[in-house]
Amino acid sequence: MDYPAYIARTRDQSRALAKTIPDAMKGFGSLSRAVKEGGTLGIKEKEFVALGIAVAVRCEACIAFHAEALLKAGATREELGDVLAMAIQMGGGPAVMYAGKALDCWDQLAATRA
Repeated sequence: MDYPAYIARTRDQSRALAKTIPDAMKGFGSLSRAVKEGGTLGIKEKEFVALGIAVAVRCEACIAFHAEALLKAGATREELGDVLAMAIQMGGGPAVMYAGKALDCWDQLAATRA
């Protein structure tokens, strides 16, 4: 899968959804901002939690967006590996398959930043 293109398509779909249900999407955006601001964990740690959950619940779009956010937050591939190992431990066999997708996504996005 071409993850940079997938992210762009998913963003377009989210924009279309926001035009259709603006109040709900504004509410979701407010929630997203609220949980990322403040608190005791930094943004990188919060994004690691989100990525681990994304792998465990098998949400490919979530994987792509949180991998992108982690790159922006300065995460390393080694840190990503630790999070993917925990997601596999929590999610079993299906998480193994989605952890592979998360690693592929990371590698593609990192290559576009190089």
